[in-house]
Amino acid sequence: MPADDDPASDPALAQDDEAPQYGVGPWPGGPTAWPDDERYDRELLAHGDRRNVVDGYRYWTMAAIVADLDARRHPFHVAIENWQHDLNIGSIVRSANAFLAETVHIIGRRRWNRRGAMVTDRYQHVVHHEDVATFVAWAGGEGIPVIAVDNGAGAVSVDRVELPERCVLLFGQEGPGLSEAALAAASARVEITQYGSTRSINAAAAAAVVMYEWCRRWA
Repeated sequence: MPADDDPASDPALAQDDEAPQYGVGPWPGGPTAWPDDERYDRELLAHGDRRNVVDGYRYWTMAAIVADLDARRHPFHVAIENWQHDLNIGSIVRSANAFLAETVHIIGRRRWNRRGAMVTDRYQHVVHHEDVATFVAWAGGEGIPVIAVDNGAGAVSVDRVELPERCVLLFGQEGPGLSEAALAAASARVEITQYGSTRSINAAAAAAVVMYEWCRRWA
């Protein structure tokens, strides 16, 4: 198992002695009872698996989990503009993993805060685009429509708009939202219906809502 996949060495998963222990301990019965399956990691079988994965993936190697996810990924992508090192990006990546997005695209700054991802970026394909033009060229080359999620003028409520099965959902930064270049590249603009006094909801929350709406229709 790669050293950086060892939960004991990962600060995002580190737990003090007083914290509750999540996951599972060593495989019951010891080495003689270990499953004869190459998907299982011997280090995890021997010492337990405290990673942030569903029970069906307990004791599996990271490579085996990614391979299984790749066989089932949904055909929607997620893209995020990263100009302000927004802390929401990690949470959006985590939601993209939960809803089994094909790929997450980071537009702008290459570096982003991974804390909110809770290590899910190891199981989720994440690619970088230097700027909006590069991202748009990629989407056009793949024939994938860009759906901007922004509550500005001309936006249609996501529950009333047609969401293509194959598309890329584009999210902006907390506060300023999407850039004019990103909005101009989108074939549609959607928003989330709100009922209170705030002008907008948290960017990571908005991303989760829209991804769930896609899954409600297509998954």
